[in-house]
Amino acid sequence: MKLTKRQKENAKLYNRLDEYPLAEAISILKKTNTGKFDESIDLAVKLGVDPKKSDQMVRGTASLPHGIGKEVRVLVLTNSGKEDEAKEAGADFVGFDEYIEKIKGGWTDFDVVIATPDAMGEVGKLGKILGPRGLMPNPKSGTVTMDVGDAVKDVKAGKISFRVEKAGIVHAMVGKASFEEDKIVDNIKFFLQTLNKMKPASSKGIYIKGATVSTTMGPGIRLDRSEAASMH
Repeated sequence: MKLTKRQKENAKLYNRLDEYPLAEAISILKKTNTGKFDESIDLAVKLGVDPKKSDQMVRGTASLPHGIGKEVRVLVLTNSGKEDEAKEAGADFVGFDEYIEKIKGGWTDFDVVIATPDAMGEVGKLGKILGPRGLMPNPKSGTVTMDVGDAVKDVKAGKISFRVEKAGIVHAMVGKASFEEDKIVDNIKFFLQTLNKMKPASSKGIYIKGATVSTTMGPGIRLDRSEAASMH
C-alpha cells in the first residue's frame, strides 16, 4: 500500500509499535498534526473487564481541568418547572413534548441530554434512538437530576461522560490539537486517574491493558501502559 506524504513524515517521528511516556506522546502528536482544521484529540483505553457482567461495567463522568474545546449542545427534557433554570444555565434546547416527538422523528442534533426524573418515563421509550448513540440520560453520570442548572453548567465546562464498549474499550475526547501540550497532558492524566479509581472489585488481572492517543485524522500513538496504570 502506497503511503501518503503525511504518513511518510509521521513515520520519521515515531514507531507505531512502541509505547511512549505521556508527555513525549503528546509532543509527537502535536508534530504529526498537520490538519487543516482544529482536530479533536481522542483517547482510547483497553480495559481488562468483561462489560457483559453488570459488576464490571465501567461508566461515569470526568470534568476535565481544561475542558474539551468543543461547544457542547445540551438538550434538557423537563416538565417540572425547570425550564427557566435550564435556559439561564446555557442549555441550547429546553422543553418536553415537542422534543420527544422530534427525537422520535430522527432528530439528534445535540451532544448531551439532561432530564428531570419525572421525564424519564417518556425518555426511556427513546432508548433505541438515544442508547446506541450514548445519549441516554443516566443518574450515575449526573444527567438525570433535579439540579438542572448545575448539570448544564458542568457539561458546558467540559464534563464528559464515558462508558466501556462491548470490546472493553473506553473512548473519550480529551481536548483539541490547538491546546498547549501541558493542558492535553493534564486532561489525559485526570481521565486516567478517574478510570483507575473506577476499577471494579471483581476485575482480576491487568486493568489497563493499553492506551492510544490520536487526533481526528492522525495516527494512533501508544502510551506507556505502566505509566497509565500508575495514575491514581
